[in-house]
Amino acid sequence: MCLGLLDDASFVELLLRLDREMAAEVQAGRCPQCEGPLHVGHFCRKPRGWRGREPTGFDIRFDFCCGWCRKRCMPPSIRFLGRRVYLGVVVTLATVLRHGATPWRLAKLQAHLGMSAVTVERWRRWWQQQLPVTSLWARVRGQLPSVLCLAALPSSLLECFVGSAAERMVALLRLLSPLSTQSCPERAWR
Repeated sequence: MCLGLLDDASFVELLLRLDREMAAEVQAGRCPQCEGPLHVGHFCRKPRGWRGREPTGFDIRFDFCCGWCRKRCMPPSIRFLGRRVYLGVVVTLATVLRHGATPWRLAKLQAHLGMSAVTVERWRRWWQQQLPVTSLWARVRGQLPSVLCLAALPSSLLECFVGSAAERMVALLRLLSPLSTQSCPERAWR
């Protein structure tokens, strides 16, 4: 895994396209609470960590609102990892690069991505302590290799996927996408 993914415009456009596809799938359905129609309620986010030129609409978080009960129905996102202000790919890459980082390498990482060492350490703890106790992890853990090292998350999880660096990152972000929403019932997001 390298920071080159953050310079790849086609990778960022892929993330946006995948989010749009998941949003369209949610909007094609009905409100999970009352079966009412879903209306567009998208809003802007200021994603941190992306250094290049963003594609049009990249800062939009897709969201829907029921026309009857007014409940929100936010589809999962590959770009945004929950309420974090940094992009999911940045959280993942920074944590991967944090493993075995020398002080020089950590300083370079912080300068490159614009976050503090405390933030990267908090992300590392999330990967290793909080993610393994989520209901999502309980469901997908049986599909992962038994030799998966929790102390090396997210690196060990990325190694479970095949393909190029971009393909493995997309697979990981897709796996985690249900964590990006609490308002829509979980579905089989592939």
